[in-house]
Amino acid sequence: MLQVLEETAVQIVGVLILSPLVVGIYEKSKARVEGRVGPRVLQPFYDLSKLFRRKELVIPENASTLFLYAPYIAMGIYLTISFVIPVVYPEPIYLTPTVDFLGGAILFSLAGFIKSVGALDTGSNFSALGVSRGLSFSYLSEATLITVFFGVALITGTNNPYVTLSYLVSNPEAYLSIDHILITVAFFMLWLFETGKLPVESSGLSEMGMIDGGITYEYSGKLLGLMEFSSMIKQYLLGSVFLNVFAFPWFMQTGVLGSIEDVGIMLGKWLILIAVTVVINTSLAKLRLYKVQDFLAVAFVLSVISLIITIVGGL
Repeated sequence: MLQVLEETAVQIVGVLILSPLVVGIYEKSKARVEGRVGPRVLQPFYDLSKLFRRKELVIPENASTLFLYAPYIAMGIYLTISFVIPVVYPEPIYLTPTVDFLGGAILFSLAGFIKSVGALDTGSNFSALGVSRGLSFSYLSEATLITVFFGVALITGTNNPYVTLSYLVSNPEAYLSIDHILITVAFFMLWLFETGKLPVESSGLSEMGMIDGGITYEYSGKLLGLMEFSSMIKQYLLGSVFLNVFAFPWFMQTGVLGSIEDVGIMLGKWLILIAVTVVINTSLAKLRLYKVQDFLAVAFVLSVISLIITIVGGL
């Protein structure tokens, strides 16, 4: 029991540390490729510290308690997800048996819903614009997320992400199958959308292309810090699921010392993902807003084709 608690602590602390760190590495790498000096790698930590300690909290006049508590609830949901999926450690930890792939997808959707409702509670037209855009795409993104998880469950014969990871490591023929390749591409496209990367979305508050920015527009101080931190954790969780369950399920260690090594191993995996993402972000132009649905539709179709191939192949 003590060992499980220690491994759980390493995973949770690893998530909290690596989430801002990978954002800092990404921003620094992107700036270097673009010929700029860019921010420091640790800049996200400084930004979060400033928001949590120094920034004044401004609450919109029309906001209710829902606006105040939405960031805490969303953060709590993402931390709960950190307990139940292999984002640092490859074996089940405390609370892992309570949730499978579908449960994880539902939790991600619930956190997005809470953040959207909290933003709408302010009555701001700008926030409503961002929320309406996000919801207009969410039916495709959530359908793709659920279909992707169903697909990998059919391929590996289990809906437990830890068992799936172990299965892919020990069965390279399943990893190299066409259905797994298609579903991996679909999940990567979904990750680009969910984390606001090009070609889907660019950072900032440009009204013509903003999607997620409107949700945090009315927040400030500690609440904005929680929203920003939860977005970093969401990016890390989805990206780590992609790396460990879909793209690179190897090299993970077990045991207490192994869990500490896994923090460094995960950082190495993330460096690969960051390098690929930087190339995409510096090579492709941003899609027009009405083309985002086409982008997500392609991801959804790929996941459905993977399902069909898996089912037909098993007959």
